[in-house]
Amino acid sequence: MADLQPVLGEFDFAGDDAVVPFAVEALDARGRAVQLGTMLDHILDRHAYPEPVSRLLAEMIVLTVLLGTSLKFDGKFIAQTKTNGPVDLLVVDFATPSAVRAYARFDADRLAEASAAGRVSSQDLLGTGVMAFTVDQGAHMQRYQGIVELSGGSMEDVAEAYFRQSEQIPTTVKLAVARIARRAEGGGFQEGWRAGGMIAQFLPDAPERMRLPDLPGGDAPAHLGEGLALEPDDAWLEVRALVDTVEPSELADPDVGVERLLFRLFHERGVRVFPANRVEDDCSCSRDKIKEVLSSFSAEEIADSIEDGRIAVTCEFCSEHYEFDPAEFAKS
Repeated sequence: MADLQPVLGEFDFAGDDAVVPFAVEALDARGRAVQLGTMLDHILDRHAYPEPVSRLLAEMIVLTVLLGTSLKFDGKFIAQTKTNGPVDLLVVDFATPSAVRAYARFDADRLAEASAAGRVSSQDLLGTGVMAFTVDQGAHMQRYQGIVELSGGSMEDVAEAYFRQSEQIPTTVKLAVARIARRAEGGGFQEGWRAGGMIAQFLPDAPERMRLPDLPGGDAPAHLGEGLALEPDDAWLEVRALVDTVEPSELADPDVGVERLLFRLFHERGVRVFPANRVEDDCSCSRDKIKEVLSSFSAEEIADSIEDGRIAVTCEFCSEHYEFDPAEFAKS
């Protein structure tokens, strides 16, 4: 049987639903890039949210998988917004190494009003509030949570502010979401969701080259800002300038691909890509887990949960429906 392993001079493209880490050593930059196809389509189609909500949640999913796949341990990375806009809640849960689930909550009347007025940008739909990034390493480890204010910026702006505030790492983020017509089985075309994203960070060996003092309210020790120039390093300016040339259509276009896009951006400096991290639509809910939660309810809470003689629970993430006989939770 022929050897199917890549050999020197050959290259294996990651394709959709796989986060590709990369490094541009000449510019002291590292990052990750991704294109989401089938996985994203399944999540959004199952929820069947209005299009503006689906686009917003898709951006959040892309951002979460870019950040979550950087975890080097078994655990979870959870991104959540809490705001006063028509879409007041977004939650994306990434469980290592690959599982993604997500949902949104919105006010249908306020959303319809905003859509009729053409106010469907992320700033319009979210309003003001906060975004929280939570790293959960399991029951025996303390959770870490970083919170950044949402006050009119895009999802990209929020992510960049988070890294500058919490870790003082110069970061640039690009996100894009699209509906693309694909040829359907049996002929004709059908529309499907796609999205793409890229995060690049400046990580020189000498920390003082980052030259970014902490933002007000950040948690960096005061002495880290002493003596730092306000002008960014030339290498980082070049990285940002190159990433800024990326068009949203390129990020989501299946004919471009992550590796081709990275080569277009950084071929003059040299870019190295690493094995991809695949991601998938995978909810962790189960009948046993939900039964365990219900078993902790008081008799009064169980009674309040009964409708038409049954207890019905629908998972907000995957829309799976579970029904239980109240007798299963009778307190002795």
